[in-house]
Amino acid sequence: MPDAIFDDPTLAALYDPLDPDRSDLDAYLALVDELGARSVLDVGCGTGTFACLLALRGIDVVGVDPAGASLEVARTKPGAAAVRWLHGDAATLPPLPQFPVDLATMTANVAQVFLTDDAWTATLRGVRAALAPGGHVVLETRVPARRAWEGWVRDETFVRVDVPGVGIVESWTELTDMALPLVSFHDTTVLPDGRVLHSDSTLRFRSREEVESSLAECGFVVEDVRDAPDRPGREWVFVARATGTDDASPSAVVPPAGPGG
Repeated sequence: MPDAIFDDPTLAALYDPLDPDRSDLDAYLALVDELGARSVLDVGCGTGTFACLLALRGIDVVGVDPAGASLEVARTKPGAAAVRWLHGDAATLPPLPQFPVDLATMTANVAQVFLTDDAWTATLRGVRAALAPGGHVVLETRVPARRAWEGWVRDETFVRVDVPGVGIVESWTELTDMALPLVSFHDTTVLPDGRVLHSDSTLRFRSREEVESSLAECGFVVEDVRDAPDRPGREWVFVARATGTDDASPSAVVPPAGPGG
C-alpha cells in the first residue's frame, strides 16, 4: 500500500508546494537526451512532475504509480493530457500501444521503496519486459555509508510554507527506526485549521553491489554508475541497458512471487 503522504488526497495535494525544488530532475532530462529516448516509462511517477516535463518536450510517456491521490494531482498539470497514467505498479503493467519503450526511470526515492527482494525483482522484471531490446533503465539510490537518516530530525527537516488557497502549512520528518538495510521515518503535517496529518514510510538502503547484481539477474548490463549532480557523493545513479530479446514483450511481465514493498 502507498504511504499516506502520497495517497491521502490532502497530503498529495501539498506534496509539491512543500517541496517545490525539483532541480534533481535536470540530470534525468539530460539523460533522456543523452540516450536518445523518444518514449519513457516513469515508474513511481507520483504527482507527475517529471512525466509532464517529458511530455511537454514531445516525449511519449507512460506514468505508473500505486497512489491514486498522487495521480489525481498529476492529471492537473501542464502536459498531463499527453501522458498515459496508470494506477498500479511496474510488476503488473498491462499491454499498451506505448510499449515497448526506450527508457524506464525511477527518480527520487522510488528504487528504495521496494523492501523485499521479491518486490524489487518483480519490479525490475516488469521494467525489463516493457523495454525495447537495447533500451535503458535509469534509477537512483542513496549511498548507505553517507547515513542520510541522521539528518531526519525535526530541526533539520522543518518547513513552514504559505500554500496558495490553503494557508500556512508546517511539516517535518523524524527518524523512527533504523535496522539496516531498512530505515523508517514519520512525517507530520499541520494544517491551518489545526488538523495534524501523519504518514509513516520505510526505505531500503541497498549497497552498490546489491543493485548491480539484481539488475544483472533481471536482464540488464550496468553501463555506468554516476553521482547525482546535485548531491555528489550521496547518491548513485545507475544507467543499465536491457540485454536479449526473449522477455522484451510486456506480456512477459510476471507478478511478485511474494509480498510487495
